[in-house]
Amino acid sequence: MNAKTPNAIDSYVGSRIRTRRQLLGLSQERLAEQIGVTFQQVQKYEKGMNRVGASRLQRIAEVLGVSPSFFFQQGESEFSVNFDTPAMVDPVAEFLHSKEGLALNRAFMKINDVQLREKIVALVKAMAQAQDLAQVASSDHTAPSADQ
Repeated sequence: MNAKTPNAIDSYVGSRIRTRRQLLGLSQERLAEQIGVTFQQVQKYEKGMNRVGASRLQRIAEVLGVSPSFFFQQGESEFSVNFDTPAMVDPVAEFLHSKEGLALNRAFMKINDVQLREKIVALVKAMAQAQDLAQVASSDHTAPSADQ
């Protein structure tokens, strides 16, 4: 491994720090101030260029309101990412890093009514299912029929 190439685990932990920080609407400067480092150091943590020590990770977790294990989790199980593969493409993480994903998550987190949240999730699922059905129907019309 090249000395300048970030370790995959450090990159993953950094991306989790970034995602959570952005989800909370916290700037790198503000996080840095609360954990006692420069914002440039926070940038290096988030890019995986610098490894986050245990005590610093504990402090970051406190500031971001999560447990330290949050930074190693993906989905339901810990360490489910294959850290040996160079391209860790997680569509959920990719979406959360997008402008739309962050906006949607911030707005959704502001909704305190659990039933309303469930209805929104059901609505989005229904919309996605309707789109899938429409795509299947349109592909059926364009395919040649067996009669021809």
